Amino acid sequence: MSYLLLYSTQDGQTKKIIMRVAENIRRAGIACDLRDLATVKQVNLAPYQKVMIGASIRYGHFNSILNKFVIRHQKQLNQMPTAFFGVNLTARKPEKRTPETNAYVRKFLIKSPWQPSLSEVFAGALLYPRYSWLDRIMIQFIMRMTGGETDTTKEIEYTDWEQVDRFSEAFLKI
Repeated sequence: MSYLLLYSTQDGQTKKIIMRVAENIRRAGIACDLRDLATVKQVNLAPYQKVMIGASIRYGHFNSILNKFVIRHQKQLNQMPTAFFGVNLTARKPEKRTPETNAYVRKFLIKSPWQPSLSEVFAGALLYPRYSWLDRIMIQFIMRMTGGETDTTKEIEYTDWEQVDRFSEAFLKI
């Protein structure tokens, strides 16, 4: 038995989250392959029993490679147990941390030809010192508008790791 875990990340937090999921799956005695959607040219989903995709939001959008992958593989994805999670800073607020209450994930799931068996939303990380000058200013502006942290010397990880572990357990059960 083997699972495929795919991710799309901007600053590495989505990769960090899916690596935690992979650890949890491997601890359960199940093999899994981990791949970055940005480097996946062709992938055969047939050998896998389950697929999970995690993707981050930047400036209100998932990377277009997510949609391209989903469209290309929608038939297979819809015929097997699958999971999706979105990562964004809006989810730092507990009331924006579900697929129903997080506008980005809700919109993706409504428009997507793929309907995952399981969906979740995780808060990402605010990594001001690592951002380019323009990203730092833009993200600071967005955070100011939404009541978030604006100190550009700070790095804050908002991810709830217990939530990630619960999602991993739920994925094992689908």
